[in-house]
Amino acid sequence: MWSLVYGRLFLMRSLTGSELMLGLVATANLLPVLIFSMWGGVLADQFNRLKIVRFTRLMFAVVTIGTGALIQTGTVEPWHILAISAVTGTLLAFDIPSRSAMVATIVPKEHLAGAIALYSIVFGAAAIVGPVLIEPLVSSWGYEGLFYIIGTSYFLTFGTLLMMKTKGHKVSSTSRTAMTGLMQGFAYLKKQRSISSVILLGVTMGLFGSSFDTLLPVFADEVYESGLDAGGRLLLGAGIGGLTATISITLIGKRVRPALYLIASGIGLGAAQLTFAQIDVIEFAVFIAAFIGGFKIVLGTMNMTVVQTLVDEEFRGRVMSINQLTWGASALGGLMTGYLAQRFDAPLAMTLGGAIAILATVLVGRHLISSFGTGSKPNINSDIEADSIA
Repeated sequence: MWSLVYGRLFLMRSLTGSELMLGLVATANLLPVLIFSMWGGVLADQFNRLKIVRFTRLMFAVVTIGTGALIQTGTVEPWHILAISAVTGTLLAFDIPSRSAMVATIVPKEHLAGAIALYSIVFGAAAIVGPVLIEPLVSSWGYEGLFYIIGTSYFLTFGTLLMMKTKGHKVSSTSRTAMTGLMQGFAYLKKQRSISSVILLGVTMGLFGSSFDTLLPVFADEVYESGLDAGGRLLLGAGIGGLTATISITLIGKRVRPALYLIASGIGLGAAQLTFAQIDVIEFAVFIAAFIGGFKIVLGTMNMTVVQTLVDEEFRGRVMSINQLTWGASALGGLMTGYLAQRFDAPLAMTLGGAIAILATVLVGRHLISSFGTGSKPNINSDIEADSIA
């Protein structure tokens, strides 16, 4: 997924050179998540989740191979990239809720936090390997080769999913229609103030903490003037930081304090973006990129762990779909960041995003702390139970 996302960004940059178009790519990819993810959650609680994920992974493969064909034939245009991004975003809206809900089905609840952290290690490793491969693959085989390889990997994922048994990946639904199921999900979430606070913080960071991802090609071209080479080094730094943070979370285990870690990572992410915006030395920028990657992983892992632990199985798909509004919010944040970068410049856009991320985290964090408390016992379950799952 990392190679696919950044591959499209660099491809659009090579075609247009427009910062606004980079923001539109992010928007086209993530806005469907904002629109359709809740319906994806309803389906995840009504149908077999494994079958849904099989279908979405197969479609990812087809669309990605098609992108490579457009590039190879020389017919690819900016609108193609936007349309393809919108299609993959729609698939994500139905893929993520089912895939996220499957974790708790496979893993016993007492091991859920560790399982999510271990899953994040794979995610973090992909964040390192995927972006690092972009530059050598594009240099050797062009952008079409990059997308052919990504598409092939999705076909392999689909084949792996076919080996899994579908039994146990469907829950008993109490809703007869999709609309009823959606309303039940909102009613349930309204009663769960702790879950709502965590989701609100995630959406806020999605809006104002996505500057690094959207503007990375601009910094690589205009600030460091080396394009894919600088972009690959920055992504490598972010990936290493993310992997380091994930391993640290795994080692800490149940001693994690969710509210405290969420707020600290949100403020840290904003501060790292503020610092990155002022740097023009690539070596130092890679170092700061590692902190950005690390804080993002901590934020995402804590968000997922708390929500997965608190939610009841019957509503898991719907709540996880609403939790993915973070991705949809990133679409709006990416568009705003791209516009500001084109209207003014990239450092100013990233500075503004970092500052707002810090302010928003502090404001939302005040409610989160009052809800969870920092907890005197260094145990995630103790912190959650202190809130009585209110």
